[in-house]
Amino acid sequence: MALCGGVGALALPSELIVHIFSFLSDRDKLRASAVCSRWRECLFYPALWTDHKLRLVGTVNGGGSGPGETPKLEFLMRKFGSFVRELEVEFSPVEGFPSSMLGVESDGHDPQVPACLKDAMDCYLDQVLCVLRSLRNNRNLQRLSLYGAICILQGDGIFDSTHADQDHQAAKKIKEIQQLFEQVLANSRQLKWLACAFMLGMVTPRSLPALSSISAASLEHLSLLDGQSLPPLEGQTPPPLEEEEEDVEEEDLPSTGSQTPPLPLLRPEDLEKLPRLRSLVLDFCHFTAAMCQALSAEGRAPLLRLSLLLGGEAGLPEDPPGEDDWRALVRTSAELRVYLMALDSRSEDLLRVLKPSLPLERLHFDSYAACSAGALELVSLQYHKTLAQFSLVCDNGRFPDLSDNRNEDPLVLLAWRCTRLSLLVLHGYTVWAHNLIAISRLRGSSLKVLAVPEESIHIDPDQAQLMGEDPLHHLIKEVSLGLGRAWSPALDSTLLLHDPSQHFHREAQSFSMAV
Repeated sequence: MALCGGVGALALPSELIVHIFSFLSDRDKLRASAVCSRWRECLFYPALWTDHKLRLVGTVNGGGSGPGETPKLEFLMRKFGSFVRELEVEFSPVEGFPSSMLGVESDGHDPQVPACLKDAMDCYLDQVLCVLRSLRNNRNLQRLSLYGAICILQGDGIFDSTHADQDHQAAKKIKEIQQLFEQVLANSRQLKWLACAFMLGMVTPRSLPALSSISAASLEHLSLLDGQSLPPLEGQTPPPLEEEEEDVEEEDLPSTGSQTPPLPLLRPEDLEKLPRLRSLVLDFCHFTAAMCQALSAEGRAPLLRLSLLLGGEAGLPEDPPGEDDWRALVRTSAELRVYLMALDSRSEDLLRVLKPSLPLERLHFDSYAACSAGALELVSLQYHKTLAQFSLVCDNGRFPDLSDNRNEDPLVLLAWRCTRLSLLVLHGYTVWAHNLIAISRLRGSSLKVLAVPEESIHIDPDQAQLMGEDPLHHLIKEVSLGLGRAWSPALDSTLLLHDPSQHFHREAQSFSMAV
């Protein structure tokens, strides 16, 4: 810039400096602010920072954003927290599972594992407090999205008897987080989008009733995921919380694996206060028949998107929506589309919730138990007009064959019947090459994503002998011809979901953004 370092830079009016900043990228804004103190004063003018996306990673093995980064977060939140309109924050205090993160087996015998995870938890709680303290008086907030990748911390039993005093301090911080979150909701005036996913202990049954009546009347998207119904990580059985002092209420502390059903974060009476709600994201355990009936009430805006996370049999509500409930909801919300992820569930669990009138558009079945051919048959018959995306993932390493002893492969039948299918992800199942070719030909160019890893593909040895070329090369050529574009087996697992809960959160967000 021509004025950099000169007297003219100091003499410019703040309005002109802000106008210059408005044409610059975020990185260039920071560079330009180094001109002089006057330019730095204008850097955080409210009109320049209306929306922010922050990702805060943890401290494992000395990496990440850790305690040393917390002062930077405090500086940023102090600058724009009171006026920012859209804020999206992802807290990832621990990335990956204990064995991969720490280089030790996650058997609980290494004394460094709890200490490292405890440090990550402390950092996470401090960062959440920092964000919420800055937001509590913000009346401009229109969109708030918070995601916490803390399932590993819950699964490792951070609140254990060996850290009783420190655990109590963490519990007190969680109590303050809950109160601050309620203050943020109570002081909001323009909130249209609220998403809170897997934030340890933040959301309680008292949270949503604290929402101001003005924001309740304008809220269009609501996402509340606590993950308490999800199965614990393999090999982890968290110990129960020890009783602490009187100022920490047990019902507000995060679940540690008890079989007691989690308290609903959203109740039918709460929905009655949200007349303009267009999209909703919930754990399936909180979505009861009464909730479905409340969404079907007359006088409210039609629901357009519904995303549900089913965590096995424990994730089923005592009174799930029946066929009549879904039919009534579709009658008042004709454009409704549903995204369902069944995580570590059985085919029986899936069959209990898949009612004919449920307008299913996206289905993701990710489990150690193989999906049955009968469940696939039901899906292809009931949702042939609505199903657009289907992901089938099995992590038991056995590669079950769904077409075994059947005249027609159920995946081929699904591709034939579901005419809107645009995404098909298959991982951990045996997929025969000739069936893969048939799927590509049936759906053609309308199948935008066909992701199958090479280890899942099996080639008939009799057919391989008749081919005059390499069988895999022949498969790639035929599938590419069927799809009308170049295709190859999936080489990595990024699309095949190493973190299903995070994938669900992000997919549900984009699914709701479509409206």
